[in-house]
Amino acid sequence: MPATLQDLLALARHHVTIINDQQAEIMLQNQCAVLDVREPGEFQQGHLPDAVNIPRGILEFKIADHPAIDDFNTPVLIYCKNGGRSTFAAATLKEMGYQQVKMLDGGFDSWQGHVHKIEKEIGAY
Repeated sequence: MPATLQDLLALARHHVTIINDQQAEIMLQNQCAVLDVREPGEFQQGHLPDAVNIPRGILEFKIADHPAIDDFNTPVLIYCKNGGRSTFAAATLKEMGYQQVKMLDGGFDSWQGHVHKIEKEIGAY
């Protein structure tokens, strides 16, 4: 029987570290790369502080050129709208060798719902 989207998401979630918005806030206070894997139009409507936009569809092609990620041990906070794209993106980064990848549970929707700071300037990479 072919795998469903939910099957694939469940499998990917087993390979990623998932954090809540309070833990993400602590990560932001320290040095970390913040990756928003939503589409540029979504990113422009609002994003986490200091986030760089690399859409999920081109992540594997662009991540190595990202100036904030010096090596595979750089802490990376990754998110999307509500967690689907970032689950797959975080699993992919782990497979590519990035060691400190953490995914924001519930994504931008959760972050914004808890009234955390957002930015609206363009920061696409």
